[in-house]
Amino acid sequence: MDIAGKVFIVTGGASGLGEGTARMLAANGGKVVIADLQVERGQAVAQEIGGVFVKCDVSSEDDGKAVVAAATAQGKLMGLVNCAGIAPAVKTVGKDGAHPLAVYTKTIMVNLVGSFNMIRLAAEAMCRNQPEPTGERGVMISTASVAAYDGQIGQAAYAASKGGVVGMTLPIARDLARNGIRNMTIAPGIFGTPMLFQHAAGGAGRAGRQRALPQPPGPPRGLRHAGAPDHHQRHAQR
Repeated sequence: MDIAGKVFIVTGGASGLGEGTARMLAANGGKVVIADLQVERGQAVAQEIGGVFVKCDVSSEDDGKAVVAAATAQGKLMGLVNCAGIAPAVKTVGKDGAHPLAVYTKTIMVNLVGSFNMIRLAAEAMCRNQPEPTGERGVMISTASVAAYDGQIGQAAYAASKGGVVGMTLPIARDLARNGIRNMTIAPGIFGTPMLFQHAAGGAGRAGRQRALPQPPGPPRGLRHAGAPDHHQRHAQR
């Protein structure tokens, strides 16, 4: 897709992967609407990149509609990138008892229901677009996680929510194919964002150290740990 001149919504765009995405889109000529609950940070990033900030709980229908309205007011909404999410670290049964159901429910609501909420609302607006010469009316990218396939200790809620994002990707893509709207999902591994450090502080980051990955090709140097891909992250997790 030609990014220049198109409008993109980035949920969770005030920090981490979302902020990086918003800055990349703006650097390539896109008009970016940042949807996030972090008002001060979101406004600052939006101002720096010449975008628009809308305070948004992605699991709220009214908030989602407000974001889409702000985006269509900027021009042709052609993209949605779902980066908003939370990552609690709670064992099924821990030292304080059973996993709080409220934590599990909130994780599903934000990560899974929130992603679908934004997809359905953005897709409705994209369906009204005049198709590009390629026939395309828009593209949507959601963020799952390697935890959808290989969840660690303390990640029951998080892995379930991300597994749901993976599971709905293909049926949504099939639903929207006739409208010229593409839908896809990425499943990142570990990288240094505020979510990682928050998650590590809760204990799941330490659990991740139990799974080791081989070093890249070269002279044997033992193993590196998936929970600590470099010395900066190892330090952050101590």
